[in-house]
Amino acid sequence: MAKVSPVSIKYMIYASFKSEGPLEKPDVIGAIFGQTEGLLGSDLEMRELQKEGKIGRIEVDLEVVDGKSVGVIQVPSALDKSETTLIAAALETIDRIGPTEASIEITKIEDVRGTKREYIIERARKLLDNLDGEGSSKELAQSLKEESRVLRIQEYGESKIPIGDISGPELIVVEGRADVVNLLRNRVSNVAGMNGTKLPPEIKELGEEKELTLFIDGDRGGKLIANNVINNARIAFVAVAPDGKEVEELTGKEILIALRRRMSVREFLSRGGKDQGDFNEVSNVKEDNVKPEEANSETKDKLRGIYEKIRGTRAALLLDNNFDVIRKVGLKEIPKSIRGSRQKVFAVVMEGTATTPIISVCDENGISYLAATNFSSAENAKVHLISL
Repeated sequence: MAKVSPVSIKYMIYASFKSEGPLEKPDVIGAIFGQTEGLLGSDLEMRELQKEGKIGRIEVDLEVVDGKSVGVIQVPSALDKSETTLIAAALETIDRIGPTEASIEITKIEDVRGTKREYIIERARKLLDNLDGEGSSKELAQSLKEESRVLRIQEYGESKIPIGDISGPELIVVEGRADVVNLLRNRVSNVAGMNGTKLPPEIKELGEEKELTLFIDGDRGGKLIANNVINNARIAFVAVAPDGKEVEELTGKEILIALRRRMSVREFLSRGGKDQGDFNEVSNVKEDNVKPEEANSETKDKLRGIYEKIRGTRAALLLDNNFDVIRKVGLKEIPKSIRGSRQKVFAVVMEGTATTPIISVCDENGISYLAATNFSSAENAKVHLISL
């Protein structure tokens, strides 16, 4: 029996199945564990997830009709929504249950916390009604205001995607209904949800007439979704939640900060949007307004050769005028290390994006060369920029 507590369950995966022959429940459970083994790597191994309490007890309800088996499967998940959808998709790859051919289709993934939230809000409203005093009135008023905004959620198009107010020229696109609810609760009304990882045609159509900002979770799943949406819809900007956080759990302040820091699709891809790696990885896409470096081929070759020492390490090297290493530092430590170096830094070689603060500190300290795999805007930079 799974160790996961019902309290920790976040999502419930519902699937229907049919088989060409008679089955029993253990056949279905065995197929789920057996045929998904190794598909998603060790981190998402169904047996291990159940041992760790991240997947709950799998329930199967089946019946045999005319010699064929049909039924439903329920898989409770305490994983985040990106990992839950990966588990759900893996179930659909099962093509045999027991001795017979079979097929499984995901019917829906439900956020089971939604009903709890509704109960909490309703119960809290009744409790607040019984309290006296100005403070209680203010809390109740605030609660009612927030919920009135959430009640404005609507459905749009044949896919019935959840939306707020889409009448304006700009629209924020999020993954699901819970994300839409959170943005509405925090006074961001021009929002639409995709109802999962699959891009509905309505979003593509809205992109033809509105400026779309894709707002994604700060994890690998969010990035995978972004790549799919960018390739299939007209997206103007991408906003990313803080690392490891989902849009549905952000505070109002975090939402506004993330939206203010939105970036163009070009910039998002230049920071790793194409290669499906970590958000901090970069590709070789370069910004048009980067100042070209002024260095001879020998200097470039030396710096590119030195770069091989740190390729894949997400680090930087501070060099003297003989191109010897003064110090190896992390990317966040570059400005502080340059300012605090007792030895004159002649060049910097780094794996990552040379941001404006890094370029500025190089200028301030008279550094001759800055070699990086990518650059942000660097107009009027004095340091010579070399693309690795």
